[in-house]
Amino acid sequence: MRILLDHCTPAPLRRHLTEHSVQSAVSRGWETLRNGDLLQLAEEGGYELLITTDPSMRYQQNLTDRDIAILILLSNSWPLIQLQVGRIREVVTGMTAGHIEEVEIPGE
Repeated sequence: MRILLDHCTPAPLRRHLTEHSVQSAVSRGWETLRNGDLLQLAEEGGYELLITTDPSMRYQQNLTDRDIAILILLSNSWPLIQLQVGRIREVVTGMTAGHIEEVEIPGE
């Protein structure tokens, strides 16, 4: 699966998703894009999943007829996210186009 990490998502997460092709919005020069524009470019770039830490994404974006899924991590703290990598990997595996999922991060 092609995955894009939003600019607030800790970059070390990519090392735990090695069975996927993972890039960051920062590496693409997309760190200043608004959510709708970021989703559009991600879709056009062939990304199947956007991982973000922006909980408002759920309410700002209509995923109907979108070819991308969104995974929202409810923290941007790498030490806390790192403790949930196994759960995140499970959720990533089940993501499908147009689907939005949140992963709670205990301790936040």
